[in-house]
Amino acid sequence: MKRRVVITGMGAVTPVGNNVTDFWQSLVAGRSGIGPITRFDASGYPVRIAGEVSGFDPADYMDKKEAKRMDRFTQFAVAASSMAIADGKLDLDKVDKTRVGTLIGSGIGGMETIHDNFRTLFERGHGRVSPFFIPMMISNMAAGQVSIIYGFQGLSCSIATACASATDAIGTAMRYLAAGDVDVMLAGGSESTISPIAVAGFSAMKALSTRNDDPQAASRPFDVDRDGFVMSEGAAVLLLETLEHARRRGAEIYAELVGYGHNSDAYHITAPAPDGEVAAACMAMALRDGQLAVTDIDYINAHGTSTPLNDRNETQAIKRLFGDHAYK
Repeated sequence: MKRRVVITGMGAVTPVGNNVTDFWQSLVAGRSGIGPITRFDASGYPVRIAGEVSGFDPADYMDKKEAKRMDRFTQFAVAASSMAIADGKLDLDKVDKTRVGTLIGSGIGGMETIHDNFRTLFERGHGRVSPFFIPMMISNMAAGQVSIIYGFQGLSCSIATACASATDAIGTAMRYLAAGDVDVMLAGGSESTISPIAVAGFSAMKALSTRNDDPQAASRPFDVDRDGFVMSEGAAVLLLETLEHARRRGAEIYAELVGYGHNSDAYHITAPAPDGEVAAACMAMALRDGQLAVTDIDYINAHGTSTPLNDRNETQAIKRLFGDHAYK
């Protein structure tokens, strides 16, 4: 029998707040974190807006020397994990660290580190490339650094499935917990790719909004005037536990995770398959796993990329599965 899995802690670093409370209050108030790019000179780019994290000091969460050996996406992940542990009141002196794992997804990993070291290579030669280049840029290092800092000796890995990386990390962590491989997992995602090469690449794909003069209204999924998504950075990590473990230590429980589904439409490198059939099947898979009916669902967290193809096909997928209930 599967063990039940619950959420007992949360941490977040975002463009609208560097903790869960500020983040949530910003969401409720409808505040946008989108503005002009400041991390590099984007004046000549077709896209000059992004969602940047501001006011973040890694020294608040880790040793300054160690922070310099981490890419920004890893710093975000460590900070969000620290918040989740504190929020969940996990006693690090009492928990069995061999039964605690980390699974933090990242679609790209250390993009800023890659950009900086390539520039060093071409301008100053191979001998000046940082010895920390590789361990800073690989995408599994977010989970790895969290494991090292806290001494967690359960599984430590990353999932890279583009925009689904964090969701897949949480779903996969849930299954490790349900199977009995671990008792506690830190799971979520982290990204920091607002760099010249990344913005240039996404711009070349014609995937980004070009509302440079109106950044507050740039991201508008499912709107008739949508013109692309907006690059942003940040991290979110959940503290997951088996229900038995959480009850044993008297933890406050936010929610229970009951179902997860993952498939692939095997259609195209960026475009979703027409009519939303495979995406609908994925959601149906999650409902079956959680033993839920479509009428049990009252909220859908959409991909909502604000691009013509995704928004249309995602809408079709939702209506295909939920029918009339989609309107409720």
